[in-house]
Amino acid sequence: MNYYDILFYLFAIITLVSAGFVVTTRNVIYSAFFLLFTFFGVAGIYVLLAADFLAVVQIMVYVGGILILLLFGVMLTNKITNVDIRTGTSNLLPASIAIGLLMGALVSAMIYTGWKVQPASEIPDTSIKNLGALLITDYLLIFELLGILLLIALIGAASIARRDKE
Repeated sequence: MNYYDILFYLFAIITLVSAGFVVTTRNVIYSAFFLLFTFFGVAGIYVLLAADFLAVVQIMVYVGGILILLLFGVMLTNKITNVDIRTGTSNLLPASIAIGLLMGALVSAMIYTGWKVQPASEIPDTSIKNLGALLITDYLLIFELLGILLLIALIGAASIARRDKE
């Protein structure tokens, strides 16, 4: 086992354990802080996969934007820390069975289809320079349409928020 494998397992354990705490923690603030470790673990896995652009986007968008916004929203809302998150056991069994079946299907698909992990030397060049060139040449129309879609979503969210205040 080399250092690459050890780092992968370390990031995988950090991601899975912190994601488990996000789901099971009853305090919203603690859950948000565990979400921080989950996002950093995923970014570490992206770095190990030589997807530097995705790792930077993961940190900037999810950690820098969404998580900070979530924390400010939780901390600025009155009495949100006193909310008791109810964990009923009535829905746990069907959800556990569904997740177990899904995981079994994914593991069997990985075993029987012959998926193999590529060494880092065989991974195609996914540098930021090449991704930027592709976004400006081959995928320009899709890139612009996604920008317009995000603008429409932002305008819709602002109009819904304004409507609630009136």
